[in-house]
Amino acid sequence: MIIDAHSHVHDPVESHLAALDDAGVDRAVLFGTRPHPERAVDLVSLRREMSILDHALAGRGNSVEGHRTAWAELHETLAAHPDRFIGFGSVPLDLSEEDIAALIDREVVGRGLRGIGELTPPAGEAARIEPVLAAAHDQGGLPVVVHGSAPTTAEDLHTLSRLAARYPAVPLVVSQLGGTNWMAAVELVRDTPSMYLELSTAAIVFAVRLAIREIPERTLFGSDAPYGDPVLARTTIERVTAPGEVRDRVLGGNLGRLLGIL
Repeated sequence: MIIDAHSHVHDPVESHLAALDDAGVDRAVLFGTRPHPERAVDLVSLRREMSILDHALAGRGNSVEGHRTAWAELHETLAAHPDRFIGFGSVPLDLSEEDIAALIDREVVGRGLRGIGELTPPAGEAARIEPVLAAAHDQGGLPVVVHGSAPTTAEDLHTLSRLAARYPAVPLVVSQLGGTNWMAAVELVRDTPSMYLELSTAAIVFAVRLAIREIPERTLFGSDAPYGDPVLARTTIERVTAPGEVRDRVLGGNLGRLLGIL
């Protein structure tokens, strides 16, 4: 089974399904989203959508009310296509530890979602995900996905590694190969047994090759669609791996075992 470990709700969903079909992807992890760059028809509208992304990555608008539309879009898409999408639910990080735990119980576990994410703490503030890790631990070890590219810093990646070591029963996935800090991400994930590295939107092909070589059992194929493309992401994995067990693991086996669906 080929599983895209990282994608966001598309408008319309049919464009996402077509991209998955083109890539031969069976299922995709689906996160809610506030920006919709796929709606853009020109530079002006793209700037408008990307400003929403910038706002979210800076930690602004990080409230329950700010997430409600994204949650509704996510649940509508999951209900319409349960055979293609695996739902993960994000939560605001500005709440108390008790409120975060209650929200995860109600909006993630209570709705049958398989994990938490994509979390986007502001630059230098990765420690703010600790209440989420504590709640994920209390829920039996739900996987948690954290944004790994900018504005995530190298120090943030070190913070994530320390937190992962504190909650070893919680699989912690760093997305986008850690962005420009990919070498640090590879080393930290390699040396932290409960961490995984998702490989989407890599700017350097040999970064993907080296990540898979270092941690073949904890690297995950992902596209970050609509920011990335499933066809290109799968092609990258296949360019840097030979047919066989390692490629099969990265393209879906690792995630399938993590989620208990293989």
